[in-house]
Amino acid sequence: MTDTGVRALPQFRAPRWPIPILDRYLLTSMFWPFLIGFVLMFVFWGLNIFFIAADYIINQHAPFFLAIRFVLFRVPQSVPMAFPFGCLLAALLAMTRMMGDNEVTAMRTSGIPLWRFALTPLVFGFLAFVTCYAVNEYVSPWSVDQSTRTFYQIVYGTESLPIETQFFRKDPTTGNVFYVTSVTPDNKTMLGVQIFKPGRSGYWNETLQAKTATVAGTVLELHDIIQTRYNTAGEATTSNKIASMTIALPIGETITQFEQSVNSDPWTKSSKELGSEVATMKAQGIGGSTLGGFEVNLANKLAWPFACFVGIILSLPLALRFGKRGQMLGIAMAVFAFLAYALLSSAMSALGRNGVMNPYLAAWVPNILMGCVGAALLWAEER
Repeated sequence: MTDTGVRALPQFRAPRWPIPILDRYLLTSMFWPFLIGFVLMFVFWGLNIFFIAADYIINQHAPFFLAIRFVLFRVPQSVPMAFPFGCLLAALLAMTRMMGDNEVTAMRTSGIPLWRFALTPLVFGFLAFVTCYAVNEYVSPWSVDQSTRTFYQIVYGTESLPIETQFFRKDPTTGNVFYVTSVTPDNKTMLGVQIFKPGRSGYWNETLQAKTATVAGTVLELHDIIQTRYNTAGEATTSNKIASMTIALPIGETITQFEQSVNSDPWTKSSKELGSEVATMKAQGIGGSTLGGFEVNLANKLAWPFACFVGIILSLPLALRFGKRGQMLGIAMAVFAFLAYALLSSAMSALGRNGVMNPYLAAWVPNILMGCVGAALLWAEER
């Protein structure tokens, strides 16, 4: 035979890591209930947010597509609740069905220990925890920030003035900082408005403190103003009282820049950013409920996603003990456990914000309590 010079390419086979039949069966049984619970929480959260947007659509004639954009970008905020609820529902429904069909009894009778078929749900819960943390850390802050910007695009064309009070907003372009103490009940007048203009030396170059302010088109009308200028050393040089003045909107030269401003909503920040803010507040001597709230939010960045793993630990023994009574009981237990966790988390967060309890401990108390209860029930079931 003649050599044509054509040689067959070497064959490479991808390595295989076969998943045992038991684990595949358990994962398949848990996947669909998890997906259903996850989507249900997303839909519930989305409808709740949509009711807020609907008020602007119906009563304030806001653009419909902007309202939908606001809702869709706000939905990822429910990720820390959607993942744990999905894990709870997945483990409870999968295990209650297997208990009802006597599959768990058959496996235990054949010599498979409890820890073996509990291992797969626990690994599932841990992977859900890692995924939830990553989404909540890197996706949700950007998404909620986009939703907030869309919200301002909606409402600045309406009759009301939905300014979020007692938050500092900084324009990344100009460096100006804008602060509003409160808004009148008619939602049209801002009270206690402060504008800080930075100088090249690092100190404020000028501050404007207005008793009241209103938005008129693309400008801000200030009334009863105290204008203070500072030198390069940060010392006040002049202070003037001005009856009224009209300037471009704070933290931006146009309303578009104002709508796209970065705000201090903790949902729009990652753990690193929240940690930096907490350190800054402590360095400035800011404490009380403001600091406590930020510390609780920082701790919840990890505590809420970890509820995925805790939910699996709690749901396994409940399903093994009550599973033969039907899947409807499993759904009821999932809803009850989730509500109990949410109520306990809210109560502990209030204690942490107000200084009654360490904020970081307060955020983790629900996980600690429910995790210990689940572990104790699982140990008792094994015995």
